[in-house]
Amino acid sequence: MDHAPHPGLRRRGFLAATTGAAALALTGCAGGTEDAASAGDGKPRRGGRLRAAFAGGGASETLDPHLVNLFADAARAKALYDKLADYGADLSARPRLAERWEPNKTLDRWKVTLRQAAFHDGRPVTAADVLYSYRRITDPEGSFRAKASLEPIDLDASRATGERGIEFVLKRPTAEFPNVLAAFGAYIVPEGADDFDTKPVGSGPFRFVSFSPGRSALYRRNPDYWEGAPHLDELEIVVANEESARVNAILGGQIEYAHELNPATARAHEKGGRVEIVRLRNSAMQAFCMKTDRPPFDDERVRQAFFLIADRQELVDGALSGAGEIGNDLFGKGYEYYAAGLPQRTQDLDRARALLKAAGAENLKVTLDTSAVAAGFTEAAAIFRDQAARAGVTVEVRMGSKDSYWSDVLDNGSLSCYRSGAMPIEAHLSQRLLTGSTTNATQWRHKDFDALYQQAQSTADKTERAAVYERMQRRLHREGGFLVWGFADWIIATTPAVRGVEPNAPANTLDWARFDQVWLA
Repeated sequence: MDHAPHPGLRRRGFLAATTGAAALALTGCAGGTEDAASAGDGKPRRGGRLRAAFAGGGASETLDPHLVNLFADAARAKALYDKLADYGADLSARPRLAERWEPNKTLDRWKVTLRQAAFHDGRPVTAADVLYSYRRITDPEGSFRAKASLEPIDLDASRATGERGIEFVLKRPTAEFPNVLAAFGAYIVPEGADDFDTKPVGSGPFRFVSFSPGRSALYRRNPDYWEGAPHLDELEIVVANEESARVNAILGGQIEYAHELNPATARAHEKGGRVEIVRLRNSAMQAFCMKTDRPPFDDERVRQAFFLIADRQELVDGALSGAGEIGNDLFGKGYEYYAAGLPQRTQDLDRARALLKAAGAENLKVTLDTSAVAAGFTEAAAIFRDQAARAGVTVEVRMGSKDSYWSDVLDNGSLSCYRSGAMPIEAHLSQRLLTGSTTNATQWRHKDFDALYQQAQSTADKTERAAVYERMQRRLHREGGFLVWGFADWIIATTPAVRGVEPNAPANTLDWARFDQVWLA
């Protein structure tokens, strides 16, 4: 897109760029209600509707909180539902529906006490609801996101000890069990709930009004929310897959919050006075994902060659306009347990050619799947294609659908653009790199690696646990399927009237997309 301001591209340009006109037939209007003040004194004000635009997943979208995958899914889920815990900005587990937790001495039983909270229909949140939610997520017939994260829990042996008490019996000692409670997608739903798209009932800060998959979801303030009622009267989350659509919408006054801008767009608009730019520093892992179970990447020498083909600084400068840091083929730079002592990889085309020759992969041709679904993806694909050519590798870039990209590349193809928001390193391992992980995009399945993860979880001493995690990361650095080339700033735009957006909350953490804390000045 042309990154200069577009005063003429307002409603018409926005509607044309979305998944359908009805996606942005935005009902009502933003701004305050009769009892809402408009003074800009920094104090929260009650009232109004906030309209927030995210890239979405098309007509297959659902409000089932156990199927969250995209950032739009997560924003919708946290408006309606709560988890027992969630990750703070430092990625430590913070209590949510769980008021407190306490392990036994051997770390294989944890007692959790629920806080007093109610679902939107007035029923209290109970231990039975928690056990039902976790059993649903771990159903062998299902493929719910948090399934692998909840694997340490023996749900047959776990039990309610009262209306607000639960004893979780674990299959093995688990030192960081609170991280399990905070797992991405581990939301609590009412016992027996199975209608999530027409009558969803949660305990979150907003109540359901309407939902049109691939278009919009409308919510109304929950005055009885356990943490205090939201400032907003209404929240509307709309789908706009094109970044240009989100930019045109916020400039044209159709939305107040635009999730995910690329750095060049942000720089073009941040001094114009029409939008406020929020940068969540180094919040998003940027990578190429190699499928390790199929040619040519089932040969670790080919994967190692691709690690050496990448010029990471060129990718950061070109795809991210310099707004980020280089990666070292590992998730979680700067997070607890990150293996910072491993040498930084640099481009070595001679060594890459030698590895490809040894693997019998000279003159290799491979297809790289990408899409405009995420900022920097198409640029990164073009840059890497040119880098690979200098090593004698032909990379054909294939553009995918923005609506279905993530589901398409999970099991299909052999090489794709990939990214991730924040989560603890142990959660990244459990959700993406174990044999039973439901979002195992690299198809990395090794029983001995699974065993190391279980060993790390069972190790009470933190120093010893860190050593196991480092051992796992050394192996991934040597032969894994994620070519992590950078960590990008996560960029959000709001209108000047929006207040309360947390600037230090990485994507996926508790205070990211906390629309119950936002108000319109």
